[in-house]
Amino acid sequence: MSTAVEAPTVWDIAVDDAPVSLSARGDLIAVAGAEGTVRVLDAAMGAELGSLELPGGALSVQLAPDAGHLAATGPTGYALWRRTGGRATVRESGAWSAAAAWAGPERVAIASGRRALVLDADGEELWRTDPAASTVTDLAWMRQGRRLAVAAYGAVHGHERHTPKPVVTYPYVGSHLALAVAPTGRWICSGNQDASIHIWRTRDGGELTMSGYPEKISRLAFDDSGFWLAADGAPDITVWDFSGKGPEGTAPRSLRCHETITALAWRPGAGGRLASGGDDGTVALWYATAGRAQQRLRPARELTGDGAAVAALAWAGPHLLIAAYRNGRVRAYGVPSRTAL
Repeated sequence: MSTAVEAPTVWDIAVDDAPVSLSARGDLIAVAGAEGTVRVLDAAMGAELGSLELPGGALSVQLAPDAGHLAATGPTGYALWRRTGGRATVRESGAWSAAAAWAGPERVAIASGRRALVLDADGEELWRTDPAASTVTDLAWMRQGRRLAVAAYGAVHGHERHTPKPVVTYPYVGSHLALAVAPTGRWICSGNQDASIHIWRTRDGGELTMSGYPEKISRLAFDDSGFWLAADGAPDITVWDFSGKGPEGTAPRSLRCHETITALAWRPGAGGRLASGGDDGTVALWYATAGRAQQRLRPARELTGDGAAVAALAWAGPHLLIAAYRNGRVRAYGVPSRTAL
């Protein structure tokens, strides 16, 4: 049974640009706004430490694992920011840049039109992929940064470092909207426009499709163990079990709270704790792996905001949950380990 509570707010600030993306690493938080303002905040107090402007708007923001660098992407290009000195490098490429992914503190992949560009932290290009069939929609690193998975219409392509042509292709006819790679490296999953999740087993290329969702799948996330995958695409969040032989022939757990899911973020660690956000402004905290398959779960806790839709969620460590709301509020919630979640 869920418990609605007054939000345990650590800090609460307003930003000028409606948030669309969040990233948290170490002691930093990055907030990207729809019109292109990217702000870097101190996780402890919410104080602004730096900012940059991305012409044409922003789509995503990603902090490097060491919190020393930031990559932001948007409809007309991308930008890099260095914590030391606060230097920003903005590239107006004219290409739709949907996503960025860091392989480590000094190497980042940027979706740029039909290619993926791999840059060092100063923005110097190291290599690029050959053009895909359509615009790159998402990307992820595998094998400790030795292989890059690139999603575009019709397939996910795997590129080794400095190898423009793919060394492996995982085909599926359709538009891939989201990409999730298990931390174990065993599974690649795409969320698709056709309201399905398609899965490839990397060991042998075995495939599986989970269909029957009422809406497109635009959010996919593995937990740190790589055994649990959360997805939107329905009023219920679905959580699939990827342990053992994987989810084939099984049913997911269903998490019911929001009418429309707008954000998903696993709590760091392998404890099966998930945060979700909805268009009603509610942030829900879950024991997402409790119970049995086909069982519908209710939140362990609900954090009620001011009614504005949740735009994004991110964990700044295991005890601080950051929520960005579409009305321009950014809040930090304390989630102690000894509470209900």
